[in-house]
Amino acid sequence: MHDNTCCFFGHRTINETEELKSKLIEIIEKLIVDENVDTFLFGSKSRFNSLCLTLVTALKEKYPHIKRIYVRAEFPYINDDYLTYLLKSYDDTYYPEKLHGAGRAAYVERNYEMINKSQYCIVYYDEANAPTTRKSGTKIALDFCLKKGRNVILI
Repeated sequence: MHDNTCCFFGHRTINETEELKSKLIEIIEKLIVDENVDTFLFGSKSRFNSLCLTLVTALKEKYPHIKRIYVRAEFPYINDDYLTYLLKSYDDTYYPEKLHGAGRAAYVERNYEMINKSQYCIVYYDEANAPTTRKSGTKIALDFCLKKGRNVILI
């Protein structure tokens, strides 16, 4: 586990408000200043992830030492063009070795990877917004965060 690392999980669709943005900025900045968090791990396929990436990117102007890392659940091997594209938004990217052959479980396994590498997990979970036809990836991630004893900040 990395003491200075934080990851994000949330629903694909969220109620994005100015209040939510302000609360997230306050939480993220407090982690940077008070807990020396300098590495933020991001997944994909979620509006919450996109929002958090935008906010961390804005905070990077004030705290240029922080790193944004995209943990890929797809594309174990990427070409230079795709890498260049990703590095416009992130400081680094990688594909976890254990995802090879994970198939449909790739996103869950990627999320486990991010949780295992983080001390802090910021989670946007709304039971009313959770899918009813399948298991919620956010709920699976949240349960794993709690099982692993991570510092969970529930939004």
